[in-house]
Amino acid sequence: MADDYVLLGASEFIKDRLYFATLRTKPKTTANTHYFSTDDEFLYENFYADFGPLNLGMLYRYCCKLNKKLKSFTHSRKRVIHYTSYDQRKRANAAVLIGAYSVIYLKRSPEEAYRTLISGNNTAYLPFRDAALGDCTYNLTILDCLQGIRKALQYGFFNFETFDVEEYEHYERVENGDMNWIIPGKMLAFSGPHPRSKIENGYPLHAPEAYFPYFQEHHVTAVVRLNRKIYDGRRFTDGGFEHHDLFFVDGTTPSDLITRRFLHVCESTEGAVAVHCKAGLGRTGTLIGCYLMKHYRFTAADAIAWIRICRPGSIIGPQQDFLEDKQHSMWVQGDMHRTKQKQQQRRQRPKLDQEVTCLVSSMDDLSINTILYKSFSLDEVSDFGSSSLYAGLGRLLCKCNPLQLPVKL
Repeated sequence: MADDYVLLGASEFIKDRLYFATLRTKPKTTANTHYFSTDDEFLYENFYADFGPLNLGMLYRYCCKLNKKLKSFTHSRKRVIHYTSYDQRKRANAAVLIGAYSVIYLKRSPEEAYRTLISGNNTAYLPFRDAALGDCTYNLTILDCLQGIRKALQYGFFNFETFDVEEYEHYERVENGDMNWIIPGKMLAFSGPHPRSKIENGYPLHAPEAYFPYFQEHHVTAVVRLNRKIYDGRRFTDGGFEHHDLFFVDGTTPSDLITRRFLHVCESTEGAVAVHCKAGLGRTGTLIGCYLMKHYRFTAADAIAWIRICRPGSIIGPQQDFLEDKQHSMWVQGDMHRTKQKQQQRRQRPKLDQEVTCLVSSMDDLSINTILYKSFSLDEVSDFGSSSLYAGLGRLLCKCNPLQLPVKL
Protein backbone atom coordinates (compact mmCIF):
# COMPACT_ATOMS: atom_id res chain seq x y z
CA MET A 1 0.00 0.00 0.00
CA ALA A 2 2.84 2.37 0.91
CA ASP A 3 4.55 1.53 -2.40
CA ASP A 4 1.43 2.46 -4.34
CA TYR A 5 1.28 5.82 -2.56
CA VAL A 6 4.92 6.53 -3.48
CA LEU A 7 4.33 5.61 -7.11
CA LEU A 8 1.40 8.03 -7.40
CA GLY A 9 3.77 10.99 -7.14
CA ALA A 10 6.83 9.39 -8.76
CA SER A 11 8.36 9.99 -12.19
CA GLU A 12 8.29 6.82 -14.29
CA PHE A 13 11.38 6.37 -16.50
CA ILE A 14 10.83 2.70 -17.39
CA LYS A 15 7.28 1.40 -17.10
CA ASP A 16 6.79 -0.77 -14.01
CA ARG A 17 10.57 -0.77 -13.50
CA LEU A 18 12.43 2.52 -12.86
CA TYR A 19 11.12 5.54 -10.95
CA PHE A 20 12.30 8.78 -9.34
CA ALA A 21 10.56 10.08 -6.21
CA THR A 22 10.88 12.86 -3.64
CA LEU A 23 10.16 11.58 -0.12
CA ARG A 24 10.17 13.09 3.36
CA THR A 25 11.21 9.89 5.13
CA LYS A 26 13.46 6.98 4.27
CA PRO A 27 11.35 4.10 2.91
CA LYS A 28 11.93 0.42 3.49
CA THR A 29 12.62 -1.94 0.60
CA THR A 30 9.77 -4.43 0.13
CA ALA A 31 9.23 -7.67 -1.76
CA ASN A 32 8.14 -5.71 -4.84
CA THR A 33 10.17 -2.53 -4.58
CA HIS A 34 13.84 -1.61 -4.11
CA TYR A 35 14.58 1.91 -2.86
CA PHE A 36 17.93 3.68 -3.00
CA SER A 37 19.23 7.22 -2.56
CA THR A 38 22.50 8.93 -3.51
CA ASP A 39 21.95 12.16 -1.57
CA ASP A 40 24.66 11.32 0.96
CA GLU A 41 26.88 9.36 -1.42
CA PHE A 42 27.58 11.85 -4.21
CA LEU A 43 28.36 15.18 -2.57
CA TYR A 44 29.17 18.44 -4.35
CA GLU A 45 32.20 20.34 -3.03
CA ASN A 46 31.12 23.95 -3.21
CA PHE A 47 33.33 27.01 -3.58
CA TYR A 48 30.85 29.57 -2.24
CA ALA A 49 27.07 29.50 -2.77
CA ASP A 50 27.19 26.98 -5.64
CA PHE A 51 25.80 23.49 -5.05
CA GLY A 52 25.97 21.62 -8.36
CA PRO A 53 25.66 20.03 -10.82
CA LEU A 54 27.70 16.99 -9.78
CA ASN A 55 30.83 16.30 -11.79
CA LEU A 56 31.37 13.81 -14.62
CA GLY A 57 33.03 11.24 -12.37
CA MET A 58 30.01 11.15 -10.05
CA LEU A 59 27.64 10.89 -13.01
CA TYR A 60 29.63 7.92 -14.29
CA ARG A 61 29.58 6.20 -10.89
CA TYR A 62 25.83 6.80 -10.61
CA CYS A 63 25.19 5.26 -14.03
CA CYS A 64 27.28 2.21 -13.11
CA LYS A 65 25.35 1.87 -9.84
CA LEU A 66 21.95 2.09 -11.52
CA ASN A 67 22.90 -0.27 -14.34
CA LYS A 68 24.05 -2.81 -11.76
CA LYS A 69 20.74 -2.56 -9.89
CA LEU A 70 18.68 -2.96 -13.06
CA LYS A 71 20.72 -6.00 -14.13
CA SER A 72 20.77 -7.59 -10.68
CA PHE A 73 19.00 -10.93 -10.37
CA THR A 74 17.91 -9.94 -6.85
CA HIS A 75 16.04 -6.91 -8.20
CA SER A 76 14.95 -8.44 -11.51
CA ARG A 77 11.27 -8.61 -10.51
CA LYS A 78 11.24 -5.42 -8.45
CA ARG A 79 10.50 -1.81 -9.19
CA VAL A 80 13.65 0.25 -8.63
CA ILE A 81 12.99 3.67 -7.12
CA HIS A 82 15.69 6.33 -6.82
CA TYR A 83 14.40 8.61 -4.09
CA THR A 84 15.66 11.97 -2.90
CA SER A 85 14.78 14.28 -0.03
CA TYR A 86 13.08 17.68 0.00
CA ASP A 87 16.49 19.35 0.38
CA GLN A 88 16.23 21.42 -2.79
CA ARG A 89 19.95 21.31 -3.55
CA LYS A 90 20.26 17.54 -3.19
CA ARG A 91 17.02 17.07 -5.08
CA ALA A 92 18.28 19.07 -8.07
CA ASN A 93 21.51 17.07 -8.20
CA ALA A 94 19.63 13.77 -7.96
CA ALA A 95 17.32 14.85 -10.79
CA VAL A 96 20.28 15.57 -13.08
CA LEU A 97 21.72 12.14 -12.33
CA ILE A 98 18.66 10.11 -13.29
CA GLY A 99 17.74 12.52 -16.09
CA ALA A 100 21.23 12.17 -17.58
CA TYR A 101 21.01 8.38 -17.21
CA SER A 102 17.85 8.37 -19.30
CA VAL A 103 19.52 10.52 -21.97
CA ILE A 104 22.67 8.38 -22.11
CA TYR A 105 21.25 4.86 -21.68
CA LEU A 106 17.53 5.08 -22.44
CA LYS A 107 18.12 7.31 -25.49
CA ARG A 108 15.61 9.92 -24.32
CA SER A 109 15.85 13.48 -25.56
CA PRO A 110 16.65 16.08 -22.88
CA GLU A 111 13.09 17.40 -23.23
CA GLU A 112 11.58 13.93 -22.75
CA ALA A 113 13.74 13.31 -19.70
CA TYR A 114 12.80 16.66 -18.20
CA ARG A 115 9.08 16.11 -18.84
CA THR A 116 9.37 12.83 -16.94
CA LEU A 117 11.10 14.59 -14.04
CA ILE A 118 8.31 17.15 -13.67
CA SER A 119 5.48 14.62 -14.08
CA GLY A 120 3.38 13.30 -11.22
CA ASN A 121 3.31 15.45 -8.09
CA ASN A 122 6.84 16.79 -8.55
CA THR A 123 7.34 20.45 -7.76
CA ALA A 124 9.75 22.72 -9.64
CA TYR A 125 13.48 22.14 -9.24
CA LEU A 126 15.90 24.68 -7.81
CA PRO A 127 18.16 26.01 -10.61
CA PHE A 128 21.94 25.88 -10.23
CA ARG A 129 24.06 28.99 -9.76
CA ASP A 130 27.65 30.15 -10.17
CA ALA A 131 30.48 29.74 -7.66
CA ALA A 132 30.22 33.25 -6.25
CA LEU A 133 29.01 35.13 -3.21
CA GLY A 134 25.96 37.34 -3.27
CA ASP A 135 22.80 37.19 -5.32
CA CYS A 136 22.44 34.78 -8.21
CA THR A 137 22.12 36.62 -11.54
CA TYR A 138 21.96 33.61 -13.88
CA ASN A 139 19.93 30.42 -13.49
CA LEU A 140 21.21 27.15 -14.94
CA THR A 141 18.31 24.72 -15.11
CA ILE A 142 18.03 20.93 -14.98
CA LEU A 143 17.07 21.00 -18.67
CA ASP A 144 20.19 23.05 -19.50
CA CYS A 145 22.33 20.36 -17.87
CA LEU A 146 20.59 17.55 -19.77
CA GLN A 147 20.97 19.44 -23.05
CA GLY A 148 24.67 20.03 -22.39
CA ILE A 149 25.18 16.34 -21.66
CA ARG A 150 23.27 15.32 -24.80
CA LYS A 151 25.33 17.69 -26.94
CA ALA A 152 28.60 16.39 -25.48
CA LEU A 153 27.44 12.81 -26.04
CA GLN A 154 26.50 13.65 -29.63
CA TYR A 155 30.00 14.95 -30.38
CA GLY A 156 31.80 12.13 -28.59
CA PHE A 157 33.18 14.23 -25.74
CA PHE A 158 32.59 11.27 -23.41
CA ASN A 159 31.81 7.59 -23.69
CA PHE A 160 31.03 5.74 -20.48
CA GLU A 161 31.99 2.43 -22.13
CA THR A 162 35.63 3.61 -22.16
CA PHE A 163 35.61 6.40 -19.55
CA ASP A 164 38.48 6.15 -17.03
CA VAL A 165 36.93 7.48 -13.83
CA GLU A 166 40.09 6.87 -11.77
CA GLU A 167 42.12 9.03 -14.16
CA TYR A 168 39.46 11.75 -14.12
CA GLU A 169 39.36 11.82 -10.32
CA HIS A 170 43.15 11.64 -10.02
CA TYR A 171 43.98 14.62 -12.22
CA GLU A 172 41.15 16.83 -10.98
CA ARG A 173 42.79 16.88 -7.54
CA VAL A 174 44.97 19.91 -6.81
CA GLU A 175 47.98 17.82 -5.82
CA ASN A 176 47.90 16.07 -9.22
CA GLY A 177 47.59 19.14 -11.42
CA ASP A 178 43.94 20.23 -11.13
CA MET A 179 43.21 19.44 -14.80
CA ASN A 180 40.01 18.59 -16.66
CA TRP A 181 39.37 17.85 -20.31
CA ILE A 182 36.42 19.83 -21.67
CA ILE A 183 36.91 18.55 -25.22
CA PRO A 184 39.10 15.43 -24.99
CA GLY A 185 42.10 15.67 -27.26
CA LYS A 186 41.54 19.37 -27.94
CA MET A 187 40.71 21.56 -24.92
CA LEU A 188 42.18 21.09 -21.42
CA ALA A 189 41.43 23.45 -18.52
CA PHE A 190 43.91 23.61 -15.64
CA SER A 191 44.99 25.71 -12.69
CA GLY A 192 47.74 28.26 -13.30
CA PRO A 193 51.35 27.09 -12.78
CA HIS A 194 53.77 28.81 -10.38
CA PRO A 195 57.51 29.62 -10.54
CA ARG A 196 58.38 26.45 -8.61
CA SER A 197 56.67 23.40 -7.19
CA LYS A 198 56.06 23.65 -3.44
CA ILE A 199 53.48 23.41 -0.67
CA GLU A 200 52.30 26.85 0.42
CA ASN A 201 49.95 27.07 3.42
CA GLY A 202 49.02 23.46 2.82
CA TYR A 203 48.17 24.14 -0.83
CA PRO A 204 50.22 22.35 -3.55
CA LEU A 205 51.71 24.60 -6.25
CA HIS A 206 53.16 23.26 -9.50
CA ALA A 207 55.94 24.59 -11.74
CA PRO A 208 55.48 24.47 -15.55
CA GLU A 209 57.79 21.47 -15.81
CA ALA A 210 55.47 19.43 -13.59
CA TYR A 211 52.95 19.38 -16.44
CA PHE A 212 55.36 18.37 -19.21
CA PRO A 213 55.00 14.55 -18.96
CA TYR A 214 51.19 14.66 -19.00
CA PHE A 215 51.07 17.25 -21.79
CA GLN A 216 53.50 15.29 -23.95
CA GLU A 217 51.64 12.02 -23.38
CA HIS A 218 48.30 13.61 -24.31
CA HIS A 219 49.58 15.61 -27.32
CA VAL A 220 49.13 19.06 -25.80
CA THR A 221 51.11 21.38 -28.06
CA ALA A 222 50.03 24.88 -26.93
CA VAL A 223 49.45 26.63 -23.61
CA VAL A 224 47.31 29.76 -23.23
CA ARG A 225 47.73 31.97 -20.16
CA LEU A 226 44.89 34.36 -19.31
CA ASN A 227 46.14 35.73 -15.97
CA ARG A 228 49.08 37.95 -15.02
CA LYS A 229 52.57 36.56 -15.51
CA ILE A 230 53.56 34.50 -12.49
CA TYR A 231 56.02 32.17 -14.24
CA ASP A 232 58.29 32.70 -17.25
CA GLY A 233 56.47 31.55 -20.38
CA ARG A 234 59.78 30.54 -21.95
CA ARG A 235 59.81 27.54 -19.65
CA PHE A 236 56.97 26.09 -21.74
CA THR A 237 58.50 27.10 -25.08
CA ASP A 238 61.86 25.62 -24.02
CA GLY A 239 59.94 22.43 -23.28
CA GLY A 240 58.64 22.30 -26.85
CA PHE A 241 55.21 23.89 -26.35
CA GLU A 242 53.75 27.05 -27.88
CA HIS A 243 52.90 29.65 -25.23
CA HIS A 244 50.40 32.49 -25.67
CA ASP A 245 49.55 35.36 -23.32
CA LEU A 246 45.98 36.72 -23.55
CA PHE A 247 45.54 38.56 -20.25
CA PHE A 248 42.27 40.03 -19.00
CA VAL A 249 41.25 40.91 -15.44
CA ASP A 250 40.00 38.19 -13.09
CA GLY A 251 36.20 38.00 -12.91
CA THR A 252 35.70 40.06 -16.08
CA THR A 253 34.96 39.17 -19.69
CA PRO A 254 37.38 39.10 -22.65
CA SER A 255 37.48 41.78 -25.34
CA ASP A 256 36.57 40.88 -28.91
CA LEU A 257 40.28 41.02 -29.80
CA ILE A 258 41.24 38.53 -27.10
CA THR A 259 38.34 36.26 -28.06
CA ARG A 260 39.42 36.30 -31.73
CA ARG A 261 43.05 35.62 -30.83
CA PHE A 262 42.08 32.75 -28.55
CA LEU A 263 39.92 31.12 -31.21
CA HIS A 264 42.69 31.57 -33.80
CA VAL A 265 45.23 29.88 -31.52
CA CYS A 266 42.89 26.93 -30.97
CA GLU A 267 42.01 26.63 -34.67
CA SER A 268 45.62 26.85 -35.87
CA THR A 269 47.07 24.43 -33.31
CA GLU A 270 47.47 20.85 -34.51
CA GLY A 271 47.37 19.23 -31.08
CA ALA A 272 45.48 19.99 -27.89
CA VAL A 273 45.41 23.38 -26.17
CA ALA A 274 45.85 23.70 -22.38
CA VAL A 275 44.18 26.84 -21.03
CA HIS A 276 44.64 28.42 -17.61
CA CYS A 277 44.01 31.59 -15.65
CA LYS A 278 44.68 31.74 -11.91
CA ALA A 279 42.33 28.94 -10.83
CA GLY A 280 41.41 27.76 -14.34
CA LEU A 281 37.70 28.37 -13.75
CA GLY A 282 36.26 31.77 -14.70
CA ARG A 283 38.30 33.23 -17.54
CA THR A 284 39.35 29.77 -18.74
CA GLY A 285 35.80 28.43 -18.87
CA THR A 286 34.52 31.57 -20.59
CA LEU A 287 36.84 31.34 -23.60
CA ILE A 288 36.44 27.58 -23.90
CA GLY A 289 32.69 28.26 -23.90
CA CYS A 290 33.17 30.53 -26.93
CA TYR A 291 34.98 27.71 -28.73
CA LEU A 292 32.13 25.28 -27.95
CA MET A 293 29.55 27.72 -29.29
CA LYS A 294 31.51 28.48 -32.47
CA HIS A 295 32.61 24.98 -33.44
CA TYR A 296 29.85 22.78 -31.99
CA ARG A 297 26.89 25.19 -31.89
CA PHE A 298 26.38 24.75 -28.16
CA THR A 299 24.01 27.29 -26.68
CA ALA A 300 25.52 29.43 -23.93
CA ALA A 301 23.59 27.42 -21.33
CA ASP A 302 24.69 24.10 -22.90
CA ALA A 303 28.30 25.25 -22.76
CA ILE A 304 28.10 26.49 -19.16
CA ALA A 305 26.44 23.25 -18.06
CA TRP A 306 28.91 20.95 -19.80
CA ILE A 307 31.97 22.90 -18.64
CA ARG A 308 30.73 22.88 -15.03
CA ILE A 309 30.02 19.15 -15.17
CA CYS A 310 33.59 18.61 -16.38
CA ARG A 311 35.12 21.26 -14.11
CA PRO A 312 32.85 22.45 -11.27
CA GLY A 313 32.93 26.14 -10.40
CA SER A 314 33.65 27.36 -13.93
CA ILE A 315 32.25 30.59 -15.46
CA ILE A 316 31.32 33.19 -12.87
CA GLY A 317 29.15 36.30 -12.58
CA PRO A 318 29.12 38.50 -15.71
CA GLN A 319 30.88 35.79 -17.70
CA GLN A 320 27.58 33.88 -17.86
CA ASP A 321 25.73 36.79 -19.49
CA PHE A 322 28.75 37.41 -21.75
CA LEU A 323 28.34 33.93 -23.23
CA GLU A 324 24.62 34.53 -23.75
CA ASP A 325 25.43 37.78 -25.57
CA LYS A 326 28.08 36.07 -27.71
CA GLN A 327 26.05 33.01 -28.64
CA HIS A 328 24.62 34.31 -31.92
CA SER A 329 27.87 35.83 -33.18
CA MET A 330 29.77 32.63 -32.33
CA TRP A 331 27.21 30.60 -34.27
CA VAL A 332 27.53 32.92 -37.28
CA GLN A 333 31.34 32.79 -37.15
CA GLY A 334 31.20 29.02 -36.84
CA ASP A 335 28.91 28.69 -39.86
CA MET A 336 31.27 30.89 -41.90
CA HIS A 337 34.29 28.89 -40.72
CA ARG A 338 32.70 25.59 -41.76
CA THR A 339 31.60 27.06 -45.13
CA LYS A 340 35.19 28.16 -45.86
CA GLN A 341 36.47 24.71 -44.93
CA LYS A 342 34.02 23.06 -47.34
CA GLN A 343 35.00 25.47 -50.12
CA GLN A 344 38.67 24.67 -49.59
CA GLN A 345 37.92 20.97 -49.69
CA ARG A 346 35.99 21.39 -52.96
CA ARG A 347 38.88 23.36 -54.50
CA GLN A 348 41.35 20.69 -53.45
CA ARG A 349 39.19 17.84 -54.73
CA PRO A 350 39.71 18.38 -58.53
CA LYS A 351 43.47 18.55 -57.99
CA LEU A 352 43.38 15.31 -56.02
CA ASP A 353 41.20 13.64 -58.69
CA GLN A 354 43.63 14.79 -61.40
CA GLU A 355 46.59 13.35 -59.52
CA VAL A 356 44.80 10.03 -59.02
CA THR A 357 43.83 9.88 -62.73
CA CYS A 358 47.42 10.60 -63.75
CA LEU A 359 48.68 7.87 -61.44
CA VAL A 360 46.18 5.30 -62.78
CA SER A 361 46.97 6.24 -66.39
CA SER A 362 50.70 5.96 -65.74
CA MET A 363 50.28 2.54 -64.17
CA ASP A 364 48.18 1.35 -67.15
CA ASP A 365 50.84 2.50 -69.61
CA LEU A 366 53.53 0.93 -67.50
CA SER A 367 51.68 -2.40 -67.45
CA ILE A 368 51.06 -2.41 -71.23
CA ASN A 369 54.61 -1.54 -72.16
CA THR A 370 56.09 -3.99 -69.67
CA ILE A 371 54.00 -6.73 -71.34
CA LEU A 372 55.25 -5.60 -74.76
CA TYR A 373 58.80 -5.81 -73.55
CA LYS A 374 58.28 -9.28 -72.12
CA SER A 375 56.82 -10.50 -75.49
CA PHE A 376 60.12 -10.03 -77.31
CA SER A 377 61.93 -13.31 -78.11
CA LEU A 378 65.61 -13.79 -77.39
CA ASP A 379 66.27 -13.84 -81.14
CA GLU A 380 64.60 -10.42 -81.54
CA VAL A 381 66.68 -9.07 -78.72
CA SER A 382 69.76 -10.38 -80.39
CA ASP A 383 68.81 -8.73 -83.71
CA PHE A 384 68.25 -5.32 -82.13
CA GLY A 385 71.24 -5.46 -79.86
CA SER A 386 70.70 -5.61 -76.16
CA SER A 387 72.13 -2.17 -75.35
CA SER A 388 69.95 -0.24 -77.83
CA LEU A 389 66.81 -2.13 -76.79
CA TYR A 390 67.37 -1.46 -73.10
CA ALA A 391 68.04 2.19 -73.80
CA GLY A 392 64.86 2.54 -75.88
CA LEU A 393 62.73 0.78 -73.32
CA GLY A 394 64.21 2.93 -70.59
CA ARG A 395 63.13 6.11 -72.42
CA LEU A 396 59.66 4.64 -73.02
CA LEU A 397 59.19 3.66 -69.39
CA CYS A 398 60.27 7.09 -68.22
CA LYS A 399 57.48 8.63 -70.30
CA CYS A 400 54.93 6.13 -69.02
CA ASN A 401 56.18 6.32 -65.43
CA PRO A 402 56.26 10.04 -64.50
CA LEU A 403 56.14 9.15 -60.78
CA GLN A 404 59.48 7.33 -61.21
CA LEU A 405 58.18 4.06 -59.82
CA PRO A 406 60.97 1.45 -59.69
CA VAL A 407 60.81 -0.81 -62.77
CA LYS A 408 63.04 -3.83 -63.16
CA LEU A 409 64.30 -4.30 -66.74
